Amino acid sequence: MAHTIHNKKLLTRIRKIKGQAQGLEKMLTQESDETADCMKVLQQIAALKGAVNGLMMEVLEDHLREHLGVVELSEQQRAQELDQVINVLKTYVK
Repeated sequence: MAHTIHNKKLLTRIRKIKGQAQGLEKMLTQESDETADCMKVLQQIAALKGAVNGLMMEVLEDHLREHLGVVELSEQQRAQELDQVINVLKTYVK
């Protein structure tokens, strides 16, 4: 997936995810029993999940367009690529 290596948009997303994970870790290490803090943690987890899902969709879309969208693929190559994507998706949605 060489086309993703130099994609600055992906790096920006990953840095955002890293910041969200660090923010969640910070929330969890602070001692507090307030319900509002629980809600903040839940909101942060939801935001983190959304960011990861967005990253997954962007990389998946790029992969499908770059690898399965090319005319030059044989039916066998296309089937192998499709099987790989399906296996990754099955793992992702577990």
